[in-house]
Amino acid sequence: MTAEAMEAGPLPGAVPGTSPEPPHGTAADGGRPLRVALLTYKGNPFCGGQGVYVRHLSRELVRLGHRVEVIGAQPYPVLDEGDDLRGLGLTELPSLDLYRSPDPFRTPKRDEYRDWIDALEVATMWTGGFPEPVTFSLRARRHLRARRGEFDVVHDNQTLGYGLLGDLGAPLVTTIHHPITVDRRLELDAAPDWKRRASVRRWYAFTRMQKRVARRLPSVVTVSGTSRQEIVDHLGVRQDRINVVHIGADTDLFSPDPSVAEVPGRIVTTSSADVPLKGLVHLVEALAKVRTENPAAHLVVVGKRAEDGPVAAAIERYGLGGAVDFVKGITDEELVDLVRSAQIACVPSLYEGFSLPAAEAMATGTPLLATTGGAIPEVAGADGETCLAVPPGDAEALAAGLNRLLGDPALRVRLGAAGRERVLSKFTWARAAEGTVAQYREAMARSAGRGSSGRSAAPGPGRSAAQQDPGLTPAPKNPAATPGPEKPAPPPAPGRTTPEPPVMAPTPEGSRTPC
Repeated sequence: MTAEAMEAGPLPGAVPGTSPEPPHGTAADGGRPLRVALLTYKGNPFCGGQGVYVRHLSRELVRLGHRVEVIGAQPYPVLDEGDDLRGLGLTELPSLDLYRSPDPFRTPKRDEYRDWIDALEVATMWTGGFPEPVTFSLRARRHLRARRGEFDVVHDNQTLGYGLLGDLGAPLVTTIHHPITVDRRLELDAAPDWKRRASVRRWYAFTRMQKRVARRLPSVVTVSGTSRQEIVDHLGVRQDRINVVHIGADTDLFSPDPSVAEVPGRIVTTSSADVPLKGLVHLVEALAKVRTENPAAHLVVVGKRAEDGPVAAAIERYGLGGAVDFVKGITDEELVDLVRSAQIACVPSLYEGFSLPAAEAMATGTPLLATTGGAIPEVAGADGETCLAVPPGDAEALAAGLNRLLGDPALRVRLGAAGRERVLSKFTWARAAEGTVAQYREAMARSAGRGSSGRSAAPGPGRSAAQQDPGLTPAPKNPAATPGPEKPAPPPAPGRTTPEPPVMAPTPEGSRTPC
């Protein structure tokens, strides 16, 4: 156990610093149970899709008979509990938590610094970059090397940091939900001036590292066929290294409940207010058009309200202050009841690598209006059969779809029932866990065939990954050690300003309640 790691939920019988006993018996697929290290550099299930993925996948992996230790940084994962989940635990691997509320972009006190990785984290933040993928990967590498032999497989949830190249002591499987380069392109397209574009480019500088790392990964899992092609096109990963394992909805939680009253005119969406990829501004414009025919139509946005920006401007321009509400920090149960109460669930995104909000809304039996951006059609199904589908970025088409659903109760009932059946047959977390275990076993078999302990392909001959990408801060040659001076250089003088980042730190798609 490394010094900075804290076991928040130790596995039964585990003693810090020693290898736990392998799980006994037979797993659901007939093979031996596996010991899985599941890495996530952001894990809060109420703030980004990474936490949703980790929470539900870890639970279902344990129910299949495996032992899962989630290793994560702030915001820490919230894992399910129960007598059937005694093989699930959490190890906290803390960062400096530079983006925490209520003091994001803070300057740490001198006694908070532990080593050179902390200094790198602060320096990257000060210069307008996003350090968490690289710094978490370096801490995770050190932690995993100190616990060599304790895991059968390491599963990285889209960190894609330099620290995960090389020998981690077990084969590596990496989930890439979708390339963050897609988010970068959309934010650059929406930037109003050169200053904002420069800020966006700096913030997303870590995507160059992610490209370098992704190309060297032996086993990549993604959540849709669309994401698979995007990973090939944007990251240069060979197609034969990528396998699609669809994720899903918690169909026990997200289920129909006739006792929840339907609110006339209610439209629900999940969106970050001014993240261009989510397309909320187009839905607001559509709502203004719909209200000329359906005055009761109103929108509830699960997400944070932006006080300025395109969405706030659109709400003011169309006089929708009383027709658009934002809710944030609600419980799972409150979220489900909110979706159940809506006459329409809407996904207006320009692009999604999967779209958990679409799957979850369909699972409740609420009729779905969604765009055809990215992988949304893979989830939502055919137009007129399991949803209504419209082109992305088209407010007129969104308005027409909303008016059609609001005016046709029979269509709403038919689409809602068909949508739930589609999710039950294709998109559940139990199916996702089964597919993921199959990828674990394939990675282990390949590693055994190489006579290696899961060593990922290294950078080109004679060159480090950072040397191949001079735009990023190079990682020291041996991150398992703690090189450099015991204390980092002092922070800059008070009053130093940090370049303004984009609205929110990028996360894999599927965010249910965005930051």
